Amino acid sequence: MKVVLLKDVRDMGRAGSVHDVSDGHGLNMLIPKGLAVLATPLAMKRAEAMKQQTDEKRELDAKLIEERLSALSETRISIIKKANEQGHLYDAVDAKEIAEEAKLPVEAIKLEKPIKELGTFEIPVSFGENFGNITISVEAE
Repeated sequence: MKVVLLKDVRDMGRAGSVHDVSDGHGLNMLIPKGLAVLATPLAMKRAEAMKQQTDEKRELDAKLIEERLSALSETRISIIKKANEQGHLYDAVDAKEIAEEAKLPVEAIKLEKPIKELGTFEIPVSFGENFGNITISVEAE
């Protein structure tokens, strides 16, 4: 069975791509969850248009992220959290919080584990072909 993906599906492909899948997987998983539709001629035309749109959006996002990374490489982001006397945070700083402060997508932040103490940290960032580091400073309230 041929299907057109409506959303990005892990280990399968990006939205707008056409894939050959087993009947059971297509009928029981992809189509009911709204991840794909049958590959009819009309769906194929829509998929091509959607793929072109998503490619343009990815290019624009990559360009904006590259500009944002170059601006952030020269500055430091401050995050204020409650901490005890030993410098341990009551609430950890995670990738989502860093992404909000840096105005970057969460997927771009490559944080191994949440930050649980005060200090200055270098956080790796990668999105597509753009790589870099941002500096964050976690300070006590």
